[in-house]
Amino acid sequence: MARILAVDPGEKRLGIALSDPTGTIANPLTVIEHVSRMVNAAAIAALAHENQAERIIVGQNIDDDGKPTAFGRSAARLAEALRLQTDLPVVLWDEAGSTRAARQAHIKMGGSRRSRQKRGHSHLDDLSATYILQTYLDAQVTADSIEKSQP
Repeated sequence: MARILAVDPGEKRLGIALSDPTGTIANPLTVIEHVSRMVNAAAIAALAHENQAERIIVGQNIDDDGKPTAFGRSAARLAEALRLQTDLPVVLWDEAGSTRAARQAHIKMGGSRRSRQKRGHSHLDDLSATYILQTYLDAQVTADSIEKSQP
């Protein structure tokens, strides 16, 4: 496996995470301020190139019926813009629970509610992207294990 870059698209900011070279562990990378879909896509594609990523994962909100929400449709449009900016594979991935998981991780790391409010959600954006990427990486390991165990 190789490095994979993940995006947690938000209205104001986009959290970015990057896997280790083995494609096993997700780490927060940065936060990009939202400008426009095409400018954001160009910045994400540049980050992917700079970090030698071989794939880009975009978090997508899915409702209880398995359909994209309004934010999910916006994520799909970002993924489409990314495909115009790079030849790398761009994959939409269900981001269910990423914000809640990022908030819990922030608290476990000693971050107070006050620090979250003071800093806005910028720290949570890259943690959300990290959660999205880690769930993707874990699912790939599970899929590979199942595939290898079948006769």
